[in-house]
Amino acid sequence: MKIYKIPEKLKTIIFDIDETLYTNHEYAQFQIDVLIDRYGKETGITSEKAHNNVAEFQSNYEKTHQGKKISLGNTLKALGIPIETTTLWRNELIHPEDFLSGDTRLQTVLTELKKKFSLICVTNNSVLPAKKTLKALEIENIITDIIGLDVSHVSKPAKEPFIMAAQKTGAACNECLAVGDRFYIDIDLPMQIGMGGILVDGVEDVYEFPQILK
Repeated sequence: MKIYKIPEKLKTIIFDIDETLYTNHEYAQFQIDVLIDRYGKETGITSEKAHNNVAEFQSNYEKTHQGKKISLGNTLKALGIPIETTTLWRNELIHPEDFLSGDTRLQTVLTELKKKFSLICVTNNSVLPAKKTLKALEIENIITDIIGLDVSHVSKPAKEPFIMAAQKTGAACNECLAVGDRFYIDIDLPMQIGMGGILVDGVEDVYEFPQILK
C-alpha cells in the first residue's frame, strides 16, 4: 500500500473494484482475456493476433506517454471498438460469481467505514458485472452506488466518473479519497483534480483502512 494523500476533511471514499475490493488474479486476468478474445472474434483475427495488437498498442502508449498506462477499454476504443460495444461484451461475458465468494472481513471493514464516510465505486467495468461482483462479495447492501462505463461513458483514467462520484455523494473533490490498485488508472488523475489517493495491492490493504482513517 502507498498512501499519497488523505483529505483533511474526508467525506467520500471512491473505491475501484477489481483487484481492490478483492484479490483474485485469475478472475482479473479472465476479464482481460475474454474481452480481447471477443475483439479478435468480432474483427476476424485470431486470438493470438488480438492479444498481440492490444499488447503492442499498450506498450507504445506507455513509451510515448511518460510511462503512463492505458486501460483495456481505451485500448479497444483506439483499435476501433467503441466503449458502448465493450460495455455490452462485459455484460454478456463476465460472471464474477464463478470466481468470488463472500468476504466477511471486508463486510465488517466497509460497515465500519460507512458509519463515517460515503462509499461509492468507480469502475472500468459496466454496472451489471460490477453489481454482480459486489453481490458475490456480499457487500452489495453496503456499497450501493456504482459509476460504471455505462454511466460515465468514459474509461478511467478520466476525471468525469470521479466528479460524478463526488457529486452523487454530495462531496467536493478535496473531500474525496480515491482508492485503487493501478496508479495511472485509479489514483493519478483524481489527485490532479484535488482528491486524495491510496494505492493498494489488493483487498488485504483495504482491511487496514479503519485504522488508517481514524
